[in-house]
Amino acid sequence: MSSRSQWRPDGGADAGLFYNALLAEASVEHLRREQAHRRLSFGERPLSIALRPNLLSRDRYAAAAVAARAVYGALTRLENALLAEPGLRAQLDLEPEEQRLALAEPGCGASSTSSRLDSFFGTQIRYVEYNAESPAGMAYQDNMAQVFMALPAMRAFRKRFRVREVPVRRRQLAAMLSAFGQWGKGDRPVVAIVDWAGLPTATEFELFREFFESQGVPTVICDPRELELGRGRLYAAGRAVNLVYRRVLTSELLARADEVRALLDAYTSGAACVVNPFRAKLLHKKMSLALLSDERNSRLYTPGQRVAIERHVPWTRKVVDGPSTRNGEAVDDLLAYCAAHREELVLKPNDEYGGKGVVLGWTVDQASWEQALQGASLESYVVQAAVEVPREIFPVALESVEMLDLAIDLDPYLFEGRPGGCLTRLSSSALLNVTAGAGSIVPTFVVEGPT
Repeated sequence: MSSRSQWRPDGGADAGLFYNALLAEASVEHLRREQAHRRLSFGERPLSIALRPNLLSRDRYAAAAVAARAVYGALTRLENALLAEPGLRAQLDLEPEEQRLALAEPGCGASSTSSRLDSFFGTQIRYVEYNAESPAGMAYQDNMAQVFMALPAMRAFRKRFRVREVPVRRRQLAAMLSAFGQWGKGDRPVVAIVDWAGLPTATEFELFREFFESQGVPTVICDPRELELGRGRLYAAGRAVNLVYRRVLTSELLARADEVRALLDAYTSGAACVVNPFRAKLLHKKMSLALLSDERNSRLYTPGQRVAIERHVPWTRKVVDGPSTRNGEAVDDLLAYCAAHREELVLKPNDEYGGKGVVLGWTVDQASWEQALQGASLESYVVQAAVEVPREIFPVALESVEMLDLAIDLDPYLFEGRPGGCLTRLSSSALLNVTAGAGSIVPTFVVEGPT
């Protein structure tokens, strides 16, 4: 969101600037106290040191939802083609075991029960990544929304403007129960939240467990190495479970395949409903955006979806030494082209997360960029056109409250393809990722208008 296109609620005054003017020391104390009380942390760090939420107008939020739905529709068509066309699927650079799991019957309708489209919403919304496997942050988002709604500054803001939360935990549970019903092999779900022990995101798993159990769904948290398969049933800490909320990524599981065999075999044998299914890997690969934006695949999409792709998906290609295309024009040598356009391009590994391996062309010198390009051409990487990264002034609680110019993203969640709620991250750098060790998570609120 950029200030020049943000909703203006009060005689041209920006909503964010109006909010900033309401700050008091009580808001700082409240933010710190409530985050600690609710265990809203990433490891030892609080999730947010920013004191203002992301404030979106109703029209702007609706525009993000419409765009997300259109791009998701195109991704679904791409997935169907990937399942049917081995030649197209080969372009994803899947490992053999990744492909075997992706082609196994998932047992439910949606390959991504929940997913997240990561974007920057400047002049227009641009989706730069698709988190199809295990979108994080939902339980954090809902709890942060409650913290921010009670901030003294927000209470003052709400005297002037109507503000709406967009909760996501309930949508996540509903999507999981829908998948469980489609799986059809159990009357009562017992959930296992599965990821490695000792992760900095462990508090989010605890928040989910508390919420699921408050809704009458028994839940355990376990490491995938602790699961056992016996007599056609999956067990976590000796307890039979039949609905796995898989937070661990496929690539990480396959790196320890012998240690997590129970989970892999439970999935392929249908002993448990696993969400997200391993089929999500097809679109989780960053190469999926290269296939989406490649005009050679336009036959796969409806006219409306082709428009949405052109408008909302930046040019993305696999890094190869050879010819390519951009905007319908031939590129004789992709590596030479990328070398000559460093300041407008980004390099990303095909299958990493947390900002690992990402190189922003405008942040490195020419020699480093060309070295990175050569390395990328020998591995599985994509190159992507840089997009407008909006920045806004946010109050940040350091030793004192400082007004900082921060980059901001907007990442809509989708539940069985239906948009609902957003993750928003702030950072002083253009690489917005809390895992990478910088930035804050803030809730997104929809400003409906004056009270």
